[in-house]
Amino acid sequence: MTPPPLPLTLERIASPVGEVLLMSDDAGRVRVLDFEDYAERMARLLRRHYGPGGWSVREAVAPSVGRRALEAYFAGDLAAIDSLETATAGTAFQRQVWSALRTIPAGATTTYGALAARMDRPKAVRATGLANGANPIGIIVPCHRVVGADGSLTGYGGGLERKAWLLRHEGARTG
Repeated sequence: MTPPPLPLTLERIASPVGEVLLMSDDAGRVRVLDFEDYAERMARLLRRHYGPGGWSVREAVAPSVGRRALEAYFAGDLAAIDSLETATAGTAFQRQVWSALRTIPAGATTTYGALAARMDRPKAVRATGLANGANPIGIIVPCHRVVGADGSLTGYGGGLERKAWLLRHEGARTG
């Protein structure tokens, strides 16, 4: 028997880097965060994580805790998103990477190699990068804080301009 679809609540949030799409489950845990112009990628990630038809979407009727935290983050309270509860599918390794990303404080950056080493998986640099790229919860799970080994900006699912803005907003130095 097929389990019922996971009900998700969608909120559209105006931000300095474009409209953000935030989806939370009934327990208020953030499941997905992406940008409006990347809605197709978000749908692909949902299919990958929950299977075709494995979720349903309804529009929010009231602002969620996640929405209020994101609005505070964009207004300058960088710590507002730190305590948000998240939930993801994905492999055990992906979830380990996503958990490690949440330990990178605002204003700091790291590299794929350093992140892999932090997880006691120093040879898993490429796998760490792939897991970083598959992160379904941008900004809150701060994959934008990972830079190239030389400090340069490297790929970001939301585009390098957004990554640069987020890092400047957080006061991070990049090479």
